[in-house]
Amino acid sequence: MIKIFKRFFDFSGKQKKRFYISLIFSLLHSIFEAMRIMAIAVVLQAIIAGNMTPSTIWTSLAIMVVSIAGCALTRNITTMQQTIAGYTMCAEKRVEIGERMKYMPMGYFNNNNLGHITSITTNTCENLQDIATRVILMYLQGMLTTVVISVLLLFFDIRIGITAIAGILAFLLMNQQMQRVSLKISPKKIIADIALVDAVLEYVQGITVVKSYNLAKQANKKVDSSIDEANNICYSLEKRFIPYMCGQTVLLKLFALLMVTLSVVFCLNGSMSLINALLMVISSFIVYGQLESAGMYSALLRVVDQSVDRIGEIFETPVMDTNGAKIQPKSHDIRAEHVTFSYGDRKIIDDVSFTIPEKTTTAIVGPSGGGKTTICSLISRFWDVDGGRITIGGRDVKDYTLDSLLDNISMVFQNVYLFHDTIENNIKFGRPEATHEQVVEAAKKACCHEFIEKLPQGYQTVIGEAGATISGGEKQRISIARAILKDAPVIILDEATANVDPENEKHLQDAIAELTRDKTIIMIAHRLKTVRHADQILVLSQGRIIQRGNHEQLIKEKGVYADFVNMRSRSIGWKLG
Repeated sequence: MIKIFKRFFDFSGKQKKRFYISLIFSLLHSIFEAMRIMAIAVVLQAIIAGNMTPSTIWTSLAIMVVSIAGCALTRNITTMQQTIAGYTMCAEKRVEIGERMKYMPMGYFNNNNLGHITSITTNTCENLQDIATRVILMYLQGMLTTVVISVLLLFFDIRIGITAIAGILAFLLMNQQMQRVSLKISPKKIIADIALVDAVLEYVQGITVVKSYNLAKQANKKVDSSIDEANNICYSLEKRFIPYMCGQTVLLKLFALLMVTLSVVFCLNGSMSLINALLMVISSFIVYGQLESAGMYSALLRVVDQSVDRIGEIFETPVMDTNGAKIQPKSHDIRAEHVTFSYGDRKIIDDVSFTIPEKTTTAIVGPSGGGKTTICSLISRFWDVDGGRITIGGRDVKDYTLDSLLDNISMVFQNVYLFHDTIENNIKFGRPEATHEQVVEAAKKACCHEFIEKLPQGYQTVIGEAGATISGGEKQRISIARAILKDAPVIILDEATANVDPENEKHLQDAIAELTRDKTIIMIAHRLKTVRHADQILVLSQGRIIQRGNHEQLIKEKGVYADFVNMRSRSIGWKLG
């Protein structure tokens, strides 16, 4: 139990101080709560002694008013500190997760699907901000109040005080048994939550395919199954906890009854005064009140512990070396020297070497799965090479901080992702400080200003997530405008025009021409009319460069490139037709 509390407070980071403040005020709340016993004692003393006076009443009333006001004030401060700390802690953790994910290797996102990451940043964080702060601090507050009152009872009668403390110990023993049960089931609940989020996201993202092939019933099965599994786990969790919750309540009631019985017995045999006996009887109804409430929620402590573990997994995931220097290279020559790279046991890049001089165009072509995109990912340091090295401006990419490295690179992908935000903010993504005039200038160069102006709110039009409300060609041009605005010296084009309709192709070619002017360019598998003008063409197959040269040189060679060009047709994985 103590381990759970310690882990939670350590995890809370900057908000630890607020949680400690809330505990201090919880202790003060317990003291104010215990003052009610003192108010009752004053009245009982006067009644038994037969000297009840207005002064006695006013004294008791004053103590009660202080107790009530103190409880209200300390509870308000405690609740505010807990609430602010809980929500702020989880907001900070979400930001930290986002920042850390920028420096994780791409393999993390392959091995950990979107549902897993989404569940951690939503369900798991919500467990902490909503459940953890309430359960942990309610539990501690209930324990503090019970201990304070029990200690106070020791001053009136040590035997009853010890009985009250024995009740606390018995409660803790039973609660510990419940925690052991929770330890077995709580991980299953976390896993079920992740599976549910994953199933829903998969269904929503694939809704077009589902409708196109009339697969609604089949697709629903996975979602329904995940919902049922989550429901069964939660039901099982509650069912296993009910006996322990009832047991805790009955146990505390029995000890309260024992306090009443002992008080009566001690009074009758003359070892306890009448006033103390009456006071102990009244106290028996107060002493375990908050602890009983806290015990009802304490089963969730293991869920909190598991939530901390899940979030901790992200922070324990190794990030790519971020100890590099902020470098501004004097040139932007790119060189690969005997580079090798594998996905797990599968070798993707095998002893590849090449040089891309500054302000030249290099096309990388080859069959699907040959390693074209992987080469670009290694240059951008989405992955780290297993062997060899890649340099930009004569400096190993590992010498750069990731931020300073990516300052030098703009990428335009075949599948463009646009955020659920205004078009202007989407264009400014690579350069947030840009002015509206600079955004418009970039849009004009990318040949997208005209269609943006026709939208309902122009540049302030909010587009759907992933750009769902505009066409593919329009998304591509906005992506190119984003890259133009960033104005990086190295441009990577990963099949940027592969799936564009003829109507948009002319606009895209003009936009790309503007984007790539006076830049170092790497393009993947573009159509022949674009590739043939490249200064250098690298033919990549099975992770190795099998041909290199310009179009004229390669077309004269008897090899893969000439074969595909001469066929004048598309081959599997090629975009040269």
